[in-house]
Amino acid sequence: MATKTRQDPTWWTDEHASAWDRIKAAFRRDWEQTKHDIGAGGADLDQDVHETIGQAAGTQRVPPGNQPNFDEDEPAARFGYGARRQYGRTYTEWDDRLEARLKEDWESVKDRSRASWENARRAVRRGWDYPA
Repeated sequence: MATKTRQDPTWWTDEHASAWDRIKAAFRRDWEQTKHDIGAGGADLDQDVHETIGQAAGTQRVPPGNQPNFDEDEPAARFGYGARRQYGRTYTEWDDRLEARLKEDWESVKDRSRASWENARRAVRRGWDYPA
């Protein structure tokens, strides 16, 4: 049973405390990202609303402290990084031709768990832009 404090109602249990800890961590990350996004400090944690909701609901893990969200975007970032090594001499800049090529390559992999191009594009671009 959770340790009760004066502020806790009598019905407060470990389950309530665990859920609150998870939600608090998700919203703390969201606040750090918001401060970064508006130029008021904070850290760029790649924390979008779907990460905040997933973390609060317990369907996504909450990364430690200032560690960016990465698990979900890792396959797309990996793809973008590899694509830069593969196509970097042919395509010196990210443009419509390159994006069409990468979209075709991304969609050619038949993996139901793979994000749609629209959902993966940002992380692919981040991988492409990462210094080799």
